[in-house]
Amino acid sequence: MATILIVEDDIDTNEAICEYLQEAGHTTIPALDGDEAITLFAAQKIDLVVLDIMLPTVTGLVVLNSIRKASQVPVLMLTALEDEYTQVTSFDSQVDDYMTKPFSMVILGKRIAALLRRSSPQAPVNVWTHGDLTVNFSGYSAHDSTGELEVTAKEIDLLKLLVEHQGLVLSRSQILDNLWGDNAEVLDRLVDTYIKNLRKKLHLDCIKTVKGIGYKLEVDP
Repeated sequence: MATILIVEDDIDTNEAICEYLQEAGHTTIPALDGDEAITLFAAQKIDLVVLDIMLPTVTGLVVLNSIRKASQVPVLMLTALEDEYTQVTSFDSQVDDYMTKPFSMVILGKRIAALLRRSSPQAPVNVWTHGDLTVNFSGYSAHDSTGELEVTAKEIDLLKLLVEHQGLVLSRSQILDNLWGDNAEVLDRLVDTYIKNLRKKLHLDCIKTVKGIGYKLEVDP
């Protein structure tokens, strides 16, 4: 089971989350303000962080930025803020998931389990199949029952990124940083074009749009 840092300034909510996750077998570490969260994260081996945004001392976004300087540990934002700007900013700062209050404890537990599962070490994906589609990431090729499909190397790279983060939302900025580099002078809308091409060429309706944020690959088990 995992060690989870719960950063929530409401004591009752913090205790309720801790109790629920402990019953699921996890170890929980509570933090009631931003500075305490940063200190505890640096001192402990943390597997996942549940993070509120509106915190005493420093905000959750400041905590997130501090964590990302040292680690890619999964971070789930749990906040009353549901405006698009805050969600986009959070994903651009590399949060892994975002839930708004009021929330279901059961759904929170499911999302945490999914993040932990996806963050565990896995062998690189070289071949991916979906229906009659087979994509060879190493060979940069794709085919289905009709034969070879015309697809570019960058489109293959984008699909591989989505497959490796299946079920997680990737913002346009995250995709650009991964595929074109931090300093690449390209527009966010270029990602939309590549997504459109993937859907059309490979018939991938499993690539979902998350309005105002980005995209995710959602495949039924």
